[in-house]
Amino acid sequence: MERHDACYRQYVQILREELRPATGCTEPIAIAYAAAKARSVLGALPDRVLVEVSGNIIKNVKSVVVPHTGGLRGIPAAAAAGIVAGDAEAQLEVLSGMTEEQSAAISPFLKAVPVEVRHADTPYIFDIQVTVFHGPDSAQVRLVGHHTNVVSVRRDGQVLLEREISEGSGSLTDRSCLTVEGIVAFADCLSTEDVEEVLEQQIRCNMAIAEEGLRHDYGANIGKTLLRGHEEDLSYRMRAYAAAASDARMNGCEMPVVINSGSGNQGITSSVPVIVCARATGRSHEELLRALAVANLVTIHLKTGIGRLSAYCGAVSAGCGAAAGLAYLQGGDYDTVAHTVVNTVAMDSGIICDGAKASCAAKIAAAVDAGIMGYRMYLHHREFRHGEGIVGSNVDDTIAKVGVLAQQGMRQTDRTILDIMQDRCS
Repeated sequence: MERHDACYRQYVQILREELRPATGCTEPIAIAYAAAKARSVLGALPDRVLVEVSGNIIKNVKSVVVPHTGGLRGIPAAAAAGIVAGDAEAQLEVLSGMTEEQSAAISPFLKAVPVEVRHADTPYIFDIQVTVFHGPDSAQVRLVGHHTNVVSVRRDGQVLLEREISEGSGSLTDRSCLTVEGIVAFADCLSTEDVEEVLEQQIRCNMAIAEEGLRHDYGANIGKTLLRGHEEDLSYRMRAYAAAASDARMNGCEMPVVINSGSGNQGITSSVPVIVCARATGRSHEELLRALAVANLVTIHLKTGIGRLSAYCGAVSAGCGAAAGLAYLQGGDYDTVAHTVVNTVAMDSGIICDGAKASCAAKIAAAVDAGIMGYRMYLHHREFRHGEGIVGSNVDDTIAKVGVLAQQGMRQTDRTILDIMQDRCS
């Protein structure tokens, strides 16, 4: 691969599209964004709100703290925050500019204004529709496919915007160009200035929230628990810092995270272990940026088949990405990276996503641990081979099989998880 190749330009664009800052867990933030946009179109503070969402949105919003709300959780809190104080122009940082007075107004708004939540009858895994009413007037905004993909805007039933609905990446750059061999070749020839801005922002933001999670008490304190007594062990530090960032993010920390594939936890998992390792082993800044390009792109490659939301835990795919980045950082070539990814996938595929919440930090720690083991296996000439479980004929075939598992095999799992979370199972 060379810098002037079309594939090179696509890889750069994919990184720019996916590595974006977000304040708070991205599903409640997407609701806040849609609600803020709907309120802007309405032009008044609503007296009634209707939020219609797909099951996966319910799953990922139910238990996570919405930033700047004083510890409030759930869909009504997310919608109210966007309506009361959201800046729709800021998209996934919609709540980042909230004042103390605006934050204090959210609870009174929820007490005064009915916010109805409906499980939408929709074929789309990612579907959010917010309708706000003020007397006889109404405004409606719908997102489908990914967190900022506005497909419909209406005012009093009149169509202001209508786009063709495309599940998955929608208007984003075609991901079919991604292969593990291509990703390694891209990193080898990368002119780091092409991606320096987004990767340095990822380093700055994601390490800052990791350090915040280790300094203070958030959630179950998975990061602090892991690190205690193991401060000098690099493998523990990589896991602990990643987990601590999620501890903070899942439990209301107001610091931004640079996401990957629509997820802050995936952005954290794919980047923080690589950064911690690079700093501990004295790697250059350029080496770190190249390794982060590998880690992020491998994560995106896996998530392209899995989908943005599924019953397949996103920390697993991001843990594979981190493992790929670690292998590359240590001087690994395509063969090293490929076998590391396959080993990692073979170990921890099957971890379920039961929504965004405190335990995500523990799953991140487990995923990073699997990635470290996958790399160490390769170093000792051990590997999982074709035909062993879901392992395919090569790394990209294995990644494709993971996508089939997540998209087809775990559909009923997803429905059952949601039923359990909503206490609908006897």
